[in-house]
Amino acid sequence: MAIQRIDVGPRMSEAAIHNGVVYLAGQVAASGHSLDIGGQTREVLAAIDALLAKAGTDKSRVLRAQIYLADMADFLGMNAVWDQWVVPGQTPARATVQAALAKPQWKVEIVITAALP
Repeated sequence: MAIQRIDVGPRMSEAAIHNGVVYLAGQVAASGHSLDIGGQTREVLAAIDALLAKAGTDKSRVLRAQIYLADMADFLGMNAVWDQWVVPGQTPARATVQAALAKPQWKVEIVITAALP
């Protein structure tokens, strides 16, 4: 089965599709330090929604989420937005860890794996 890539760049693709599964690259807030954790999480989830739509799927088909927080003190704030975004009864397997992100203004990075319909 062929591999399809979405938004291919010189270093990475924003998504890859293979064998009915969509793998998203880690998504971060484009606005950076101007947003709090809630704002960054909303922006990241909107980017995820857009990429999933490009791939032909949506958040109801998310299998797994890996969430990286620059500061675990932001866990509750991120979860407040996450809980509004996920589809009730369709919540994915998930892990959340604290990690040093590539840019200091980033508070959250989310990696998603989803199934195609």
